[in-house]
Amino acid sequence: MFTGIIEASGTIASIMARGSNKTYWISSSLAAQLRVDQSLSHDGVCLTVEALNGHDYQVTAIAETLEKSNLGSWKEGTRINLERCLQMNGRLDGHIVQGHVDTTAICQSIEDQDGSRVVRLSYPSSFQHLVIEKGSIAVNGVSLTCFDVSSDEFSVAIIPYTLDNTNIGLLQPGIRVNIEFDMIGKYVARMIGQRLGV
Repeated sequence: MFTGIIEASGTIASIMARGSNKTYWISSSLAAQLRVDQSLSHDGVCLTVEALNGHDYQVTAIAETLEKSNLGSWKEGTRINLERCLQMNGRLDGHIVQGHVDTTAICQSIEDQDGSRVVRLSYPSSFQHLVIEKGSIAVNGVSLTCFDVSSDEFSVAIIPYTLDNTNIGLLQPGIRVNIEFDMIGKYVARMIGQRLGV
């Protein structure tokens, strides 16, 4: 379980295909604080630390993860957002994020607002029931708030701190990002759907 508040960045050091899976070695200042078997959010995707070597650590993404996220497009040198698991004795500064990416979205436009930016994202309309005005959403693992919501697009406002400390500041039109919809909203949608027989 995560909060969507990014702790550090990482850089993809190497990639190895193993059957339908991909194994990544990632360089990060966070590596010294990690342990094998620990869960870590990578651009919003929960992956397990498999090995450690100095400032580097290893994780593997299975075929389903590669299909549902943008991890398959990572290259050596790609910068990613990292967050360790939520500690239950800490503050929940963002929102509840599972690290289970639902789909991807495409950056449509970026509007500079004299220091901050408004990013417009398009997503599959089959998920429109999970996106609400002023609702929480995780974009590449970053907890953000949706506004100007339509059936297949929404906007998020990015403050200078987030631009400087996550890979959201590197977004350009056409880039694909990982999306996790609000967990509580997903449960509510499922319960209502079951009651209505949908």
